[in-house]
Amino acid sequence: MLEKYTGGKLTMNKEEPISFEIVEEKIKENIKAPEELAKIREAYNFAYEKHQGMKRLNGEDFITHPLHVAEIVNSLNVDATTIIAALLHEVMNNGETLLSELSDKFGEEVATIVDSVSKINKLELIDDSEYSAIYLRKVLVGLATDVRVLFIKLADRLHNMRTNYAIDPKKQKDKAYETQAVLIPIAHRLGINSIKSELEDLCLYYTKPDVYKDILEKLNESRKELNNELQEMQDSITSILQEHGLKFKIKGRVKSVHSIYNKLSSGKKWNEIYDILALRVILDEVSDCYTAVGLVHAKYRPIPKRFKDYIAMPKANMYQSLHTTVFGIDGHLFEIQFRTYEMDEFAEKGMASHWSYKEHGTKKVQSIMEQKLEMFRNIIETHEEDDDTSFASEVTSDMLAEMIYVFTPKGDVMELPRGATPVDFAYRIHSDVGDKTVGAIVNDVIVPLNYELADNDIVKIKTNSNATPNKDWLNFVKTSQAKNKIKTYFSKQERNYMLEKGKDILEKELRKRKLAFNEIMSEENIKKLTKELKLNNLEDIYLSIGTLRYTAGFIIGLLSNKESVEDALLEKVNSHPININNKNDIIVAGVDEILVNMAKCCKPVKGDKIIGFITKGQGITVHRSDCANIVSPTERLIEVEWNNNSNSSYLTDLFIEADNNKNYLTDIIAAFTKRNLYIDSFKTKEYEKSYLYEITLKVNNKEELSKIILDLENLKFIRNVKRSK
Repeated sequence: MLEKYTGGKLTMNKEEPISFEIVEEKIKENIKAPEELAKIREAYNFAYEKHQGMKRLNGEDFITHPLHVAEIVNSLNVDATTIIAALLHEVMNNGETLLSELSDKFGEEVATIVDSVSKINKLELIDDSEYSAIYLRKVLVGLATDVRVLFIKLADRLHNMRTNYAIDPKKQKDKAYETQAVLIPIAHRLGINSIKSELEDLCLYYTKPDVYKDILEKLNESRKELNNELQEMQDSITSILQEHGLKFKIKGRVKSVHSIYNKLSSGKKWNEIYDILALRVILDEVSDCYTAVGLVHAKYRPIPKRFKDYIAMPKANMYQSLHTTVFGIDGHLFEIQFRTYEMDEFAEKGMASHWSYKEHGTKKVQSIMEQKLEMFRNIIETHEEDDDTSFASEVTSDMLAEMIYVFTPKGDVMELPRGATPVDFAYRIHSDVGDKTVGAIVNDVIVPLNYELADNDIVKIKTNSNATPNKDWLNFVKTSQAKNKIKTYFSKQERNYMLEKGKDILEKELRKRKLAFNEIMSEENIKKLTKELKLNNLEDIYLSIGTLRYTAGFIIGLLSNKESVEDALLEKVNSHPININNKNDIIVAGVDEILVNMAKCCKPVKGDKIIGFITKGQGITVHRSDCANIVSPTERLIEVEWNNNSNSSYLTDLFIEADNNKNYLTDIIAAFTKRNLYIDSFKTKEYEKSYLYEITLKVNNKEELSKIILDLENLKFIRNVKRSK
């Protein structure tokens, strides 16, 4: 149980008895729709049935945990979907529930959130190194397909830390360190102070119990004096503000144990810590905040350099408030915060207080918080299109990076990661502004587009309606939003160019052979081509010619000779020598313009012995020579070889069998990271006596693959590593 200072004495933070009815009453203050409340009750009943008979280590029924988690996320004013997912967040890992069952009963959105929480709850910190903590933060945020997953994860950890006393003392410290290194930074970035502050105190309690209790005892010794000073100062400020007709609410508090510990850690002695008393004044309007701080400064002398305007310049996590420290009653120092009710809600609940789930239209980005949410959505949307970029990396760089704050000429604030350029700024305003950018003026000085912006810069973007993006921008832009928009533009441009090029090549070849376009490219022939080549329409045929997948002569010959695709390919292969100047990854006999695919069954990589197979509608498919699907010689098999001049990378599968003592996913991912190998996807299957991890990774060659296999085999918990056959 956690001991804490309540303003009166040293107490034990015992959890109150909990039931669904108690939590439901609190939920009704936030959720009003009867159909949503009915769905929440249904979720509770489902979870109750799945967890029936299960106990937590502290002896309580297991269902009390999801109830507490739901209560915590509800305190953040989240939507019904989040509360439902919180009640269900353990039914997959501890209730033997299938994803399909969740989806059928509660919808795909809830199922996806629960699935993500289930995955990240299996991850653990490998060791106490900073590298491991940073990496786990990246993976955890990357696997959170929706920011609501992070809300539930933080609530889940908060309740587990409240009951941390029930586990082994060593595990208590391990869990506290993991919370401190991984989850508290995420809570900070999301701005959820109510969770962050309690987690900080809990971690200090378990990692440094003697220090924690010592601070509490000192607070208790001076509790009467502290309470009197707080009340007297509160009464004084109340009188000042009331005299000037301001409407407000005022609260006093002793700073948290963790906050006092930080001051002691910086070298201060107990009798040198004066500003442990804090007051918070909450007002209706922003203008009232500035008026109030001015009135207080007129009565009580502020300490130089301790006034902070986080309203005009919000913190990196979007926190807004005015902070000042003044010499108050009897010369004691008081830290006083001035903020609006909206700012106060955000200070405690962070991103959750601004997450608009119930609006279905696109709303204008009007604040830094909305920019952050827009950025989060953008990363999710573009991740599916951008296979070359790790989602976890993007989220970490954009959402958890050190931020700067710059201004438009009209004074609007824009949040960007440190190192961002005017091009990043332009795309943050709007993709059209980014696409049309031709120049930038920072603080009334013309700067190059790769100029690194700094805090407080005033940025003006020069645009031209005829301008287009420049590929060189990809070398210096910082945000994934800008990178994705630039890549998307050039992908579309390249596709249109190749399409027109293919059409022109085909028309010229038909004229050269004195063939009528309408006759050769009749509707019947187009249907035949699209079916044989597995294309969608005439545009795809043009595109296949423009990108040199097929020659115009091959297409025309296919139609005029009425032969099958594989027959035409075979004839070409048998009549040409090997082309040593081929620019493709695979060298085939004289047909470098033909589509070549890597077999999905065995997924060869450069260095493997390979064989080609002429496949209907798929060109030539390259298999490993020992592939189980190549069972006997056939005329469809042709010799192929790797092109040593190519520098491509290849996707391949590894099947990793590990002990079942715990989920070793984080350890395995760390092994890949040390060799800078990109993981495209992974699946985990849990058996009675082992875990099986199916990981698809990207490698440059067989040598690189062999090294990672050896690394994995040397891990003490790994039983077997093999490739797909």
